[in-house]
Amino acid sequence: RGNPILKHIRNIPWEYGNIIPDYVMGQATCALFLSLRYHQLHPNYIHDRLKSLGRSFDLRILLVQVDLSDPHHLLKDLSKICILADCTLILAFTAEEAGRYLETYKIYENKSPEAIMEKSDSNFMTKLTDCFTTVKSVNKTDCNTLISSFKTIEDIMNADKEDLGLCPGFGPQKVYLIIHV
Repeated sequence: RGNPILKHIRNIPWEYGNIIPDYVMGQATCALFLSLRYHQLHPNYIHDRLKSLGRSFDLRILLVQVDLSDPHHLLKDLSKICILADCTLILAFTAEEAGRYLETYKIYENKSPEAIMEKSDSNFMTKLTDCFTTVKSVNKTDCNTLISSFKTIEDIMNADKEDLGLCPGFGPQKVYLIIHV
C-alpha cells in the first residue's frame, strides 16, 4: 500500500496480497522493486529481499527506479548482485515506466515466444540484400546494381574483377572485397 507504481498500472487487473516479492506477474515470474535512492541509504536491503525470495520463481526481476543523478556506481553493484542471484535487472527512470514494464510482463505471460520475436522477411531481394550488405562498403544500391547486371546469384559469384568493375559505383576496393568474401 502506498506504492507509487500501482497508480500507473491501468491495463491489467491487480490486487493486494500477502506475498514475498513486490509483484507476481505469473506463476513463474515475479519482481522486486528498488529505488536507487533507497538502495543508497540501505545497501543490505536488496540482499535480504533476494535471500527471502529464494528460488521460488523461475524468472526473478529486479525493477530499479533510477532516481539519482549519478547512478553508475550503484548500478554496477546491482548488476553484480543480479548476476550472482540469477536475477534480471530492469531499469526504469519513472514510476510510470516501471508500471509499463510490469504490465507488459503480465500481458505476455501466456503468449508464445513468437509474439515478441523478430518477424523474418521471406522476400528474396531482402534476403539477398542482407547477405551482400554484410560485405564492408556494399549497400542496398550496390545490391540492386549487382542483381540487375548479373541476373542470378551464381552469375555474381562467378563474375571476375573486370565484370564487377564495370558496374556503376564499383571501384577496385569494393570489387576486391566482394571477390575475397
